[in-house]
Amino acid sequence: MTEVIPYRDANARRAEALVTDVQSEGADLIVRLDRTVFYPGGGGQPSDTGWIRSLSRPNDLARWAVRSARRSGDSVVHVATPRPLAEGGWTLGGLEPGERVEVAIDWPRRYLLMRTHTALHALCGVVWRDYGALVTGGNMEPGSGRMDFEFERMSGELVGEIERRVNEELAAERPVHVRVLPRDQAFAIPDLIRTRVNLLPEGIAEVRVIEIEGLDLQADGGTHVANTREVGRIRVTGYESKGRINKRIRMALAD
Repeated sequence: MTEVIPYRDANARRAEALVTDVQSEGADLIVRLDRTVFYPGGGGQPSDTGWIRSLSRPNDLARWAVRSARRSGDSVVHVATPRPLAEGGWTLGGLEPGERVEVAIDWPRRYLLMRTHTALHALCGVVWRDYGALVTGGNMEPGSGRMDFEFERMSGELVGEIERRVNEELAAERPVHVRVLPRDQAFAIPDLIRTRVNLLPEGIAEVRVIEIEGLDLQADGGTHVANTREVGRIRVTGYESKGRINKRIRMALAD
């Protein structure tokens, strides 16, 4: 089992860990650790990137670049590849089970994803509060994203109004809270699930919820900023119809 630190601390940038398993996959290493600061992806948020460095070999400057991470049962696997050293050499050899390592994420990329994710929750909160539209899909990249809603009609005037209201909420400097609730308590919250299809696995004992104070409260496993002021402003970059009652809104961070 891997302790996934970003589920409880989105600002953790690095940590020491123990290698529990290593497999080769072409030139890559598939590395499992007992704990990690890498968000493994999910809910439309991509996984983190970063690096792994051995602490068991203090004279070895080699690092393995982690280009993705993903959940595998109760573990997180890191896809690591050798990267050039500053002096022109290359990482040699591999990591071994039982080895102590330091893991670190690409923090500027993660923080941009955190701001983007919170912005999308603000968008969802405004659309649900003011228009009662459920979410049918979503995705994000650092600095931009899209959400699909159950709207019958969409217009430039409507998305302009949505953009204005979202930016008002972000400027209100609303605190963002992360809580883990017992399943029964979580599902007693009205409108906790804003998606047309409930994507939460059956039988889970606890539910992680994200609250933008006074605006939005829903189940979510991703990483977020602590206050909407960190997001800055957003701009709607486009909208389109994906079906009779399925409309897509594209947005990007403006600051």
